[in-house]
Amino acid sequence: MKPIRILQVVTIMNRGGLETMLMNYYREIDRSKIQFDFMVHRTEEGHYDKEIKQLGGKIFQMPQIKPGNYRRYFKLLSEFFTNYKEYKVVHSHINENSSFVLRAAKRAGIPCRIAHSHLSDLGIDFKLPFRLYARYSMKDYPNSYFACSVKAGQWLFNKRSTSPKEVIVLNNAVNTKEFRYNENIRNDIRNELDIDKNQLVIGHIGRFNKQKNHEYLIDIFHAVYKQRPDSILTLIGDGDLRQAIERKVESLDLSANVKFLGVRSDISNLMQGMDLFLFPSLFEGLPVVLVEAQAAGLNCIVSDTITEESNITGNVEYISLGESPEDWADKIMSTSYEHKDTSTILNEQGYDTKTMSKWLTSYYMDHAL
Repeated sequence: MKPIRILQVVTIMNRGGLETMLMNYYREIDRSKIQFDFMVHRTEEGHYDKEIKQLGGKIFQMPQIKPGNYRRYFKLLSEFFTNYKEYKVVHSHINENSSFVLRAAKRAGIPCRIAHSHLSDLGIDFKLPFRLYARYSMKDYPNSYFACSVKAGQWLFNKRSTSPKEVIVLNNAVNTKEFRYNENIRNDIRNELDIDKNQLVIGHIGRFNKQKNHEYLIDIFHAVYKQRPDSILTLIGDGDLRQAIERKVESLDLSANVKFLGVRSDISNLMQGMDLFLFPSLFEGLPVVLVEAQAAGLNCIVSDTITEESNITGNVEYISLGESPEDWADKIMSTSYEHKDTSTILNEQGYDTKTMSKWLTSYYMDHAL
């Protein structure tokens, strides 16, 4: 019997939160029963594309969704579902824009149409009216509603004129065994990064964009540096604002203390070298990196804009973005830097991919009718 093929709809399979979550599940599912294929909306190759193909997945490219090309995009969606009739499940992760894909999927008669919310806000830019329209127009196109947190589900689904059915919170699960604290790995990473074993290392992972609030993050670290000049900040990720943040670091004379590590595939190892995880985002759904940081046993200092559902282990402390960088620094300096074994808690709360992948496989199989 051939596996049931599930169409996962994303922007691009780079090393972002939802993409990492998808790959965590993809690696663990029984691929003799379930196979993932991906509809992406960029022409460039994603970081996970090669692995997807090695695991047996297909990748279909669509144009970027933006005002001005809606008509062409709708036409291409219709043609896609006409040509590829094997899909019985479409799982869309592109937040409010899922309405467009799932409308085409419904017209094609696809029985299971999942809209999955990964954010709790949109931010403000010139596309906001179009994005609000897309969120409103979702209406009855999905027939399954997923979210990474209760807050993310309320944001995407409960502000529409039509109330959705029950929203399923699918945990952003991780491989807890991979992230478990290891002293040898910690020493290796610190040696690689030329960091002394007694230095304070604050870590952050996130794309360099407005949402992640790197400007304020650097202000916080500058305040930490004034109290502890041997401290190090490791920034993992890339993005449009990276050069601006590099200039700010240089202007504050922090270049020797801030390490820009770029996009990395060894996140679990890098977290072993950290003492604390710092995450002052403007908004989030439920960040995968916060689950990973807790799986690594790190204490986390985060903005209170992030849902309290993120505090799975009790290792997360919240502070307002209205507080001064000095207040954040005081919180950081008073926090324990001890790594704790949190694997049991995460497993019990359903944040281990081995357990949750079995549930997701069953869900797909039950709904691919």
